[in-house]
Amino acid sequence: MATISQQIAEWAANATYDDLSEHAIEMAKTILYDSIGCALGGSKTHDVGIMHGYLANKGGKEEATIIGSGIKLPAVEAALLNALMVRALDYNDIYWKQDPSHPSDIIPGPLALGERLGKSGKELLLAIAIGHEVEMRLCEAGFPGIRERKWHHATLTAFASPYACGRMMGLSADQIAHAVGISGSRHATFGAITAGHLTMMKNTADPMATQSGAMAAELAELGYEGPAHVIDGKEGLFDAYGPEWKGEILTDGLGETWRIEQCGLKSFPTEALTHAPLTAVIELITEHDLQPDQIEGIHLKTIARAADILSDPSKYNPQTRESADHSLPYCIAVAVCDRKITPASFDESKIFDPTVRAQLKKLTVSGEPSYEALFPAKQPNEITITTTDGVEHVKYVEYPMGHPEHPISEAALDAKFSSLAEGVLTADRQAQVKTMVNDLENVGNLSELMALLVKDA
Repeated sequence: MATISQQIAEWAANATYDDLSEHAIEMAKTILYDSIGCALGGSKTHDVGIMHGYLANKGGKEEATIIGSGIKLPAVEAALLNALMVRALDYNDIYWKQDPSHPSDIIPGPLALGERLGKSGKELLLAIAIGHEVEMRLCEAGFPGIRERKWHHATLTAFASPYACGRMMGLSADQIAHAVGISGSRHATFGAITAGHLTMMKNTADPMATQSGAMAAELAELGYEGPAHVIDGKEGLFDAYGPEWKGEILTDGLGETWRIEQCGLKSFPTEALTHAPLTAVIELITEHDLQPDQIEGIHLKTIARAADILSDPSKYNPQTRESADHSLPYCIAVAVCDRKITPASFDESKIFDPTVRAQLKKLTVSGEPSYEALFPAKQPNEITITTTDGVEHVKYVEYPMGHPEHPISEAALDAKFSSLAEGVLTADRQAQVKTMVNDLENVGNLSELMALLVKDA
């Protein structure tokens, strides 16, 4: 009997653009547009600057365009650097079923390979849908989620990215299965990168897994082999990263529906579990026009893992962007002061702003046991703000802005894109990018899209 990796590879190799639902196509375009915006914003960060300098200095065959600078690098290196740009601000898409992930981290893999090979917009949309399908199913298949086992979701991306990259390259089912074996068996990521003090590796691990999938696909095309039992065989994913996997989730109904239709977008450049509390805080202070100096105390009831991961003592004194965007106290403090969260919320000047710092001490966080049964289908959070005159204002939310049940509006998405692209692309170029992405099925060569993503501002 074929292994799970072979079964998925057979599906991926034979899937066509015409198999996609209209909603899946629209979501693939929306997520691509959002990811490009995130990459443009990420291109301005310090960690991307270091990686860009490192890879540019190494050079190599000019195969794929780097977003922003416009230089060209080998496709595998372009996959890494462009994926780091997408991920750098922690602002791209989010899916959470058992385990969290950001499937759009994979997009730069097939995008770079597709540019090298002169592939079309239709082929990119299909590859995006395939990458999301596999990554999202992997999130659902582990009980509890892999994050609960102290591994990071980049471990799963290493299995998902070869399917998207291999399909973009037109590999056979056998070649794709080998690519999955190559990438999956050599790339695993500890949860340490998001626990305690956070470093640049928080946003780099998943791009490295995307790079791994691109490299594996190129090797498989040349005849390199990897273990077909890497998912469900002896000492494979299921065996090594127990305790429980439901393998049928990875294969049942493949192609009948598309998981990408259920993926959410981020309205804030922060860790995913901050989004529902931030939605509640911003709505509450806006409704009652509350100013920071009117607030005596803030109490948040949330799910246990959010309280544990995002509000431990270290999170009350963030020192860097990486620690601040994973600090629930800091994110809420900024929301109280500014009524919004943007990439600028994590500039050093904002992190150490005395007004923001004064709000941190006002917040208490508790895990609410009754919320656990509702998660992850819902993300229940309750904020209580007590004013200096003793009045309590309460807000309860179950879905953060950007969730499929609380979708982000087109206007809000455009505003997000514009704020991220500022200083890289002019307004005219931004409009051209949106137009091309909306018409991507009629783009004959992905180099047309990449030419628009070079700095012109």
